[in-house]
Amino acid sequence: MPAPAAPAPAPDAGDAPTPYVAADRTLVEFTPGAVLLGVLLGLVFAASSVYLALKIGLTVSASIPIAVLSITIFRWIGSAMGAEGPQILRNNLVQTTGSAGESIAAGVVFTLPALLLLGYELPWTKVAAIALVGGLLGVLLMVPLRRSLIVKEHATLRYPEGTACADVLIVGEERGVQAKTVFLGFGLGALYKLGNAGLHLWTEVPRWIFERVGPGGKKQLFGELQVEVSPELTGVGYIIGPQIAGYLFAGGVLSFFVLIPAIKLFGAGLAEPIFPATVPIAEMTAMQVRANYVFYIGAGAVTAAGIISLVRSLPVILQAMVAGLASIGAGGAAGTLRTERELAMPVVLGGAVAAVAAMVLLPQIGISFAGALLALAFAFLFVTVSSRITGSIGSSSNPISGMTVATVLLTALLFLAAGMTSIEHRVLALSIGGVVCVAAAVAGATSQDLKTGFLVGATPRSQQVGLVFGAVTSALLVGGIIAFLNESKTTLVARDYPGVAVDAIGERTRTAPDGRTYREGHLYETTGSAPAGRYLVDDAGAIRFLVDPGIGGREPVGADGRTVTKLDSPKAQIMALVVDGILTQKLPWGLILIGAFLAIALELMGLSSLPIAVGVYLPIATSATMFIGGAIRWIVDRRTAAGEAHGDSGPGVLFSSGLIAGGAITGVALAGIAAKQWDGALNLGAALGPMAESPVVALGVFVAALVVPLLVVARRKG
Repeated sequence: MPAPAAPAPAPDAGDAPTPYVAADRTLVEFTPGAVLLGVLLGLVFAASSVYLALKIGLTVSASIPIAVLSITIFRWIGSAMGAEGPQILRNNLVQTTGSAGESIAAGVVFTLPALLLLGYELPWTKVAAIALVGGLLGVLLMVPLRRSLIVKEHATLRYPEGTACADVLIVGEERGVQAKTVFLGFGLGALYKLGNAGLHLWTEVPRWIFERVGPGGKKQLFGELQVEVSPELTGVGYIIGPQIAGYLFAGGVLSFFVLIPAIKLFGAGLAEPIFPATVPIAEMTAMQVRANYVFYIGAGAVTAAGIISLVRSLPVILQAMVAGLASIGAGGAAGTLRTERELAMPVVLGGAVAAVAAMVLLPQIGISFAGALLALAFAFLFVTVSSRITGSIGSSSNPISGMTVATVLLTALLFLAAGMTSIEHRVLALSIGGVVCVAAAVAGATSQDLKTGFLVGATPRSQQVGLVFGAVTSALLVGGIIAFLNESKTTLVARDYPGVAVDAIGERTRTAPDGRTYREGHLYETTGSAPAGRYLVDDAGAIRFLVDPGIGGREPVGADGRTVTKLDSPKAQIMALVVDGILTQKLPWGLILIGAFLAIALELMGLSSLPIAVGVYLPIATSATMFIGGAIRWIVDRRTAAGEAHGDSGPGVLFSSGLIAGGAITGVALAGIAAKQWDGALNLGAALGPMAESPVVALGVFVAALVVPLLVVARRKG
């Protein structure tokens, strides 16, 4: 097959690189088939990204796996129909359209589940509306910035994921790229997840408790190690690499081997509970200490680290704002060359006006006009910042959560100064944060896609339209998945809080484990020993059961004895703490300040505080598995010849992407089975007895079924 043009030179060349497809050539690009395939692949990776973001607060780029799948699929179709020819621009459009799903998922999951933690409902329509508005703003606001950031600063802003994706597309056009590595990872991840979380053939979280019996027969805790042996966490660890994975695990070690044992040691002799806990420390397990104390320390550390990363980027923010404003006049002009044609400025301005109108008029969002303007201003600011930062350090390290914390923090402070502290203002602040977070996340992914298009010679307007299709379809899907996962993992826990009345009683009813039907009530502020949340109340309004949400809930065992693995949603919990803490002023600020100064101390030592703080916040079971994946990447990078398995397009990364998608999609399917109460029929672990609960067996299966295959595949030459 003849190459359309010479490959692009390195992006840091002094002059603008020659695109792979020359501007005066017109190849197949924007077709219904390409858009449809991009949408379908985007929905698959969006679903897996939702599950991943809810579980660990991280997502990974889906562009390269989608590009590899597109190359293979269109090659199959071309061979079958005898219509082979240049496909690089069509493949680029597929990955551009599909990548919107992962970014939409990240933006939504980092913010909106906070409403569940504060006792509110989170209907899928609200999620879809906010995701749609934020996603469109993220795409449209990048139009006037493209010429400045992608074209003019191509030598200084490398956009690593976008550049790597361009390399994959060029190699695929010239030599073909086999997608079987992705499919192999997907199949193995799905089978492993089914055997582990579905059939329960081995335990999901093997754990080892380190303690000794001290004076008086009391046990002294030295630490607790847990490892959630899952394919998706292993894949994430490999992709993010050993350094970030090591930082995350270091935070987990600090939490479970320093903070928790210290709290247990000094609190063992106390007969009374210490706020915010309701039981004495001596009676707590390690996980209960984490939930009541270390959780807030980690939250303070993550918040402070996010703000520090944002402050450090202030010079970049100011430069990007100036460049963005300067480029607005020329950004929408239709160029005479195909590679300069993009959406016209009237379309961008009209879309921004429509987004403001939607935020005000749609009851699912319900932001005031002033709030909508505030959201638009923050969105433009952080779209610019997000694009610039991803150009330097990539999407995986983009501090979107820090930007959103800053948005929510400033919004809540403005509300507090204006005396707007009622319950609806918390929803308003989080809705504004949701729009901004989605816009910033989509802008980061859009920037990478536009960089890819710039290098391969795509038409910007086609990419921008494809991104709109991907954002719209993913926004509609993500809301339903979040609602589905939350409901499937919700537990009902018997509770009795005498004298505590809920703030509102709705029309929705539930049948409790005692066989009676109760109405749902909402408690929007912690009252006495009753935390904010949803409850089941009897006819007299007395609380009988806690409706502990599947997302962010802390009660994995319900009154019926059914155990459910909750989704931590760490970023959303931070947002809930910020909003609730400022507007109600009822947070354990002492613990939060300990975490904040921990982050400051880490920065003073020259360490990256954000990943370590996230490690403190997450369960060690999560970070330990990612550390194993990162260690495999370290071994591969050291023992494999340079260039054979490095970068974002090697076989290890593709296999890991398949593991993530297979494990996450199977996790969503198993959640549906559990929601229908069919999971008991799949549980074969009871027949195996102690073997199914043995941590040694679980670790052995994990090594044999995941670690060894990943190591073997990653060391292949490609």
